Amino acid sequence: MKAFPDTSFLCALYRTQDNSPQAIAWRSAMTEPLHVTRLLLWEFRQSTRFHAFRHSHNRQVGYPMHEAERMIAKISEHIESASVITVHCDLTDILFTAERLSKSRTFNGGHRSFDILHVATALILGATEFLTFDNNQATLAASEGLATPLVENT
Repeated sequence: MKAFPDTSFLCALYRTQDNSPQAIAWRSAMTEPLHVTRLLLWEFRQSTRFHAFRHSHNRQVGYPMHEAERMIAKISEHIESASVITVHCDLTDILFTAERLSKSRTFNGGHRSFDILHVATALILGATEFLTFDNNQATLAASEGLATPLVENT
């Protein structure tokens, strides 16, 4: 596996937003299936549900429930067709690596929990590229030797 995505990349693939053209172009150029873990899938699905919840309370934020359901259905279709592959990664290994990253990087970088977990996962899986649109997460990934081709100046 060469590249491992984060939730921002998945959201750009499955919902039209400013960085969707870049995500779609990158995905189209990939020669292998997109690899994800159950942890990443859970965060993606939870995020879409949370955006729908927020939208149901304030129409100015998030997006409607039918959009969240469409996004979840689309990634499920891609898993069924094997264009997205769920790979196993031991949660204990992720947590040990995440603890190392947190201890060495969070005081100076202000990294969020799931950002650290996704970078730790990429490292454990042996990825060489980390696909994110989050500048701070890209900085963390780059500091650990991962290329971050979708974010400039990391």
